Parts: sequence; C-alpha cells; structure tokens
Amino acid sequence: MKQLIIISISALSIVVLAGCGGKPSVTPSQNSALNNISNSTIDKKPGYMQENLDEWLTNDWSPTVEKDEEIREKYMKIEKPLEDSDSNNTKPPEVKYVDKNDRYPTLQEYVDKAVAYSKAQDNNDSNSLVKKMQSMPAIGK
Repeated sequence: MKQLIIISISALSIVVLAGCGGKPSVTPSQNSALNNISNSTIDKKPGYMQENLDEWLTNDWSPTVEKDEEIREKYMKIEKPLEDSDSNNTKPPEVKYVDKNDRYPTLQEYVDKAVAYSKAQDNNDSNSLVKKMQSMPAIGK
C-alpha cells in the first residue's frame, strides 16, 4: 500500500512539473492586458517624498553639517601641498574642505553628523515634535 502511494505521488509530481516546465513564461512587459492598465516601460520619476528628501539634504542638511568645525576636520579635510618649481620654498600646505567621495562612510560618521545637525537646530519647546505628539488626546497625556 505504501509503495502505491509513493508511486502515485511521484507520478503526479512528474506530470505537474513537466506541464509547468513546458509553458513559456510571459514577462509583464509582454503582457498586453497588464500594459493596458499600467505601462511599465515609462520612465519613473522620483516621487514627492524623494524630492522633499533631496531638497532637504541639499538645502538644509549639507550646509549645516559642513559648517561644523569638528566634522570638517575629521571627515572633510584634504591637505594639498603647494607645487612650486623651487623645492626649497617651504610653504604650508593648502587646506581644502571637500566631502571625500573615494571612501565609504561609517556609522560613526552619520552619528557625528546627526549630532552636529541637531546642535545647530533651534531646540525650543514650541517646535518640539515630541511635545506635539504628547499633547494629542489619544496618544499623549
């Protein structure tokens, strides 16, 4: 009896798998019914949240963080020696503050930048989101 069950399950599995393997797959871009509803070949544009995030990063986060002296010294300092034809001339190297793109940022760098950003922001109670959330009747007190 056990052999009959095993043989019948094996035969059924082979039939099902052979039937599925022979069917050609249809990708969504070739599916005309799906393309009538939603065309997946159009160029995707960034959404509202992505645009706001990009705007905030360029207009608020980057200028605020780049003004902090600790961040500039620790993560953005590049010293370039001045190139002169006279090697006896000992001028101090020129210091530029540029974001280093040739390395991977660490978690500590993000934390340091977040601390610098929060120090630069206005921290009064009238703008506190925590206070606003706690003042809501169903959430706070």
